Amino acid sequence: MTASPSRVRRSRGGQGPRHGGRAAWAGCAFALLLTLTACDRDGAGPWPGAAGSARGDLFESASLADGSRLLVTTEGGVRIVGTDDESVTVDEATPARWDADAATPTLDLLCDHGDERTQDNCGGMPLVHVPAGVTLTVRARNAGIEVDGVRGALTLNTVNGDVTVHDAGTKDARQHLVTRNGSVRADGLAARDVSVETVNGDVDLLCTTSPGTLDGVTRNGSVRVTLPAGGPPYETDASTVNGRTVVDVPTPAADSADRRRLTLRTVNGDTEVRRG
Repeated sequence: MTASPSRVRRSRGGQGPRHGGRAAWAGCAFALLLTLTACDRDGAGPWPGAAGSARGDLFESASLADGSRLLVTTEGGVRIVGTDDESVTVDEATPARWDADAATPTLDLLCDHGDERTQDNCGGMPLVHVPAGVTLTVRARNAGIEVDGVRGALTLNTVNGDVTVHDAGTKDARQHLVTRNGSVRADGLAARDVSVETVNGDVDLLCTTSPGTLDGVTRNGSVRVTLPAGGPPYETDASTVNGRTVVDVPTPAADSADRRRLTLRTVNGDTEVRRG
């Protein structure tokens, strides 16, 4: 279903009869003043492509059907919470731009270091509410990503921050969680396939389903995975250089048709997989 942004309100200066050059000039100046005041009250807006509400041209909400794809981009971090309605919303103090005409509906949390109105987005963690069933992609930078209660597939990518996931996914979802300088932590994660990667940080996953494949890779940190109690056996490849390896899941029989796979790798840290 195509996303449909809320209607943008625009102030319009009225036109009156001409009563001479001075009167016309004064009327135009007054209309311009009204327009600027409406567009920039409280120092906010207008933002190109924004879907506005009572806050002038600032994005406030858009409609997005459950099951749709959504891209969130930011020069900072973001906290995203899944809800039971079909609205994408931001806090009223968060400058954002909405693009429903992109290949994937996109919410851009604006960051301009020269504009004090957007500075809280630069390296901050603004709150965004999304429909719980969306397929979510987040591209962040210089801060973390936190996702809670989103049931669709996740592709989360940041640099210089943690990726944290709570009670997310479904048994058929593919989860891809990546950071460079930070840890990846997930509890209550449901998935068909899981791919997790960092360089300097830990990987710590608590799964509520038994994925078909799970790859957890870091260089300087530990990789720890907890699978459901009583889950199926796995072909496990767990390795470290400076640390210990613990594998507490059964290995499938040679003639088993169910060949689930775990790959856990690090250089400086432990690799552990257990059933909880």
